[in-house]
Amino acid sequence: MAKKRNGAASEKLSEIIVKGMQEKKANDIVVMDLRKVKNAVADFFVICSGNSDKQLDAIADSVDVEVYKALKENPWHSEGKSNKEWVLLDYIDVVVHVFRKDKREFFALERLWGDAEITEIEDKA
Repeated sequence: MAKKRNGAASEKLSEIIVKGMQEKKANDIVVMDLRKVKNAVADFFVICSGNSDKQLDAIADSVDVEVYKALKENPWHSEGKSNKEWVLLDYIDVVVHVFRKDKREFFALERLWGDAEITEIEDKA
């Protein structure tokens, strides 16, 4: 099992993940700080939307590359790359969710984890 980071390290990882998402023009990026949420499964969720199968793949791959370049880390677990609706990359303390827009609205993680502190990242033009 991978080692748990401290809060500052998981915050830094979140920033690197956002950069990877922005590289591939992900939409509606939010960082959910779950550190004060009781029984949270991670310190942060970083969520974004993509418009196509190709973009979902590109975003997930870009996050992988940016995290590996910065921290020499691969996700502990990943899933969803074959169904192209919701790709999950699990870095233990930070969990990445790359959704197709319609699936993101359906699963509504932002509402489900409503106690989290949510930071919306402005889309890059």
